[in-house]
Amino acid sequence: MSAAEIYPCSLSLTRKIEDFPIGGMPLRVHHEMLRNGPLENASIHPHAWLDAKDAALFSNSDVRSLVDADGTPLAWLDASPDLSKSSLASHSFVIVHPWDLLKANEQVIAALPESLLLGKVHPMAVIEGIVLIGEGTRILPGVFIEGNAIIGENCKIGPNCYIRGNTSIGDHCHIGQSVEIKNCLVLSNTNVGHLSYIGDSMLGEKVNLGAGTTTSNLRHDGKNHHSMIGGKLVDTGRRKFGSIIGDGVHTGINTSIYPGRKLWPMTHTRPGEIVQQDLQSQISNF
Repeated sequence: MSAAEIYPCSLSLTRKIEDFPIGGMPLRVHHEMLRNGPLENASIHPHAWLDAKDAALFSNSDVRSLVDADGTPLAWLDASPDLSKSSLASHSFVIVHPWDLLKANEQVIAALPESLLLGKVHPMAVIEGIVLIGEGTRILPGVFIEGNAIIGENCKIGPNCYIRGNTSIGDHCHIGQSVEIKNCLVLSNTNVGHLSYIGDSMLGEKVNLGAGTTTSNLRHDGKNHHSMIGGKLVDTGRRKFGSIIGDGVHTGINTSIYPGRKLWPMTHTRPGEIVQQDLQSQISNF
């Protein structure tokens, strides 16, 4: 089964799920780290997100497999999973939908142990929380980072922007003037330059959002958001959920995007456009 069949989303069309960066590292690297630690002798489902505490408890028990709430094997010690000797994971799961990536990213960022500032932080910037900042990155005046965050290498952050929640930003990104980024996963070479609000969303690589692009992430009735998957509306389980924006997407100025909408790779919007339905690419192999 292909990644697109398992996970029909704009972000999975251009990369495998195991290559998707979560907290700045591809999922497969998270797996490699676990195999070099508590899961040294275990097989791991290629799309499983494994919480460190779940992995540690599994490695110190006499069970043979770790399963999620649906009974799907996440990790196992034998040639095949032995479900008769399994342990139920508390925080681990198989990544199936885009909001699962956001959930995994939230866990990584929230668990950061300490700050590491390898870039340059201007004296007039304010950082509250645990933050990792990569080499070559500049945090300009007026930036306020509230809560834990990861910012990659050679980024330009600011001036006068607000980054909060469990946000991860890749390499070579620009988050600029009067932009607010809240609880987002932003991949490399992406620009959110001016006057935008992006909340509880995922942005692919080489995205460029026009000035004033805004994602909505909260229903008026406060209920969970739904997103169209395979022609059906699927409950995301999230009260706050923004947009899924694929690689190479460009938006026109003052674009407004409804919650749970997906913009597929290389799509674009016109100035002032309101995105009420998913925008799917016209390229045949997408």
